[in-house]
Amino acid sequence: MGVLMVIVGVFVMVLCMCTAVLRWNEMRYRKKGLPPGTMGWPVFGETTEFLKQGPNFMKNQRARYGSFFKSHILGCPTVVSMDPELNRYILMNEAKGLVPGYPQSMLDILGKCNIAAVHGSTHKQMRGALLALISPTMIRQQLLPKIDEFMRAFLSNWDNQVINIQDRTKEMAFLSSLKQIASAESSSVAEQFMPEFFKLVLGTLSLPIDLPGTNYRRGFQARQNILKILGQLIEKRRDSEESHKDMLGYLMRNDDNNRHKLSDDEIIDQIITILYSGYETVSTTSMMAVKYLHDHPTVLEELRKEHMGIRERKRADEPIEWNDLKSMRFTRAVIFETSRLATIVNGVLRKTTQEMELNGYVIPKGWRIYVYTREVNYDPFLYPDPLAFNPWRWMDKGLESQNYFLIFGGGTRQCPGKELGIAEISTFLHYFVTRYRWEEVGGEKLMKFPRVEAPNGLHIRVSSY
Repeated sequence: MGVLMVIVGVFVMVLCMCTAVLRWNEMRYRKKGLPPGTMGWPVFGETTEFLKQGPNFMKNQRARYGSFFKSHILGCPTVVSMDPELNRYILMNEAKGLVPGYPQSMLDILGKCNIAAVHGSTHKQMRGALLALISPTMIRQQLLPKIDEFMRAFLSNWDNQVINIQDRTKEMAFLSSLKQIASAESSSVAEQFMPEFFKLVLGTLSLPIDLPGTNYRRGFQARQNILKILGQLIEKRRDSEESHKDMLGYLMRNDDNNRHKLSDDEIIDQIITILYSGYETVSTTSMMAVKYLHDHPTVLEELRKEHMGIRERKRADEPIEWNDLKSMRFTRAVIFETSRLATIVNGVLRKTTQEMELNGYVIPKGWRIYVYTREVNYDPFLYPDPLAFNPWRWMDKGLESQNYFLIFGGGTRQCPGKELGIAEISTFLHYFVTRYRWEEVGGEKLMKFPRVEAPNGLHIRVSSY
């Protein structure tokens, strides 16, 4: 009996201490003018609930506090905005002190020179350098031929195989980007580079706690290994003085007096950013497109009809060209609908550079603002029957240009690689649906937050079409 009383006493004491810590942390942020909301534990905040519950956490907080509330996620005090009008204002007003506010883990692992982290004149210079790499002219003349050649080879010999389409699309997205960045060396560095890159990706969405075994530590160590790989590649090219017509070759060029000259650190961070930003959207959209096409035979039939029409106009060995890509209207609609329904990008982060008023509340300097755009994708006023997979809704071009179309970001931060990513996914789908038919094996579970993924893989049995 005495032992039981001690256990109960210890339990009550721990409970009281936890309650006191929680109340103390809430009192720290109960300043006049702040939005309503809860802050959770010191240091950790509500990150665990946010990552585990995802959309339900957001919906529950909105039900309690409205569409504009405070929290503490991913290591920093954050205001969450779920109001479409306010979100648009925040994204369009970087010059008014609403700069990128990515988590510390992402800044540490992607690098402080990456285009997503810088702002002002530096962002303008870096974005200019990046846009020159992936302009429509560059896609048409240099990148699309590389993409086509890669996809033809990558999608060969899948007949009569059971494959994990999640793993294959990850490989596809990474290797395709690497070929565009460093075409001559892509094969030789891929085996060493790819596992490090996958660890880097996992580390970007984690608490910045530098302890053995954490995703943050593994991601940061992967960055160091990638710095060595890319540093050696740059030095090798500089020593050879050979001209290369790829992204790395352009970034290293010194013959354009009007272009901002990038340091080696800036070049490496640009390469990491290009790989990172394209990898997740291209790989996940491709995987989910395969999933949705399998589940919706009428959509697959329409898509295959578009691509078979293109193949009928070409010789068997003739590559996809710019005009073919522009004619893939239904394919573009499938990509947009996949991105909307799967919600691969849930929102973007901004940071205040000064104390400011938003939505009638005072936001302190240095706080993050999470522009949460996920719910807009399921707004029945914008997308009738929003949970249905209906690519035909995008055949009306007005939907792509409406104010709340934020699948690819907004304002000066709209994804610069949008059209390049669409070109990669379109070419992948072209060769996949014209060569193969497939069926799912196992019916694996899909997770939609914080990343869209199949924890046990997504296996399909492939056969010739």
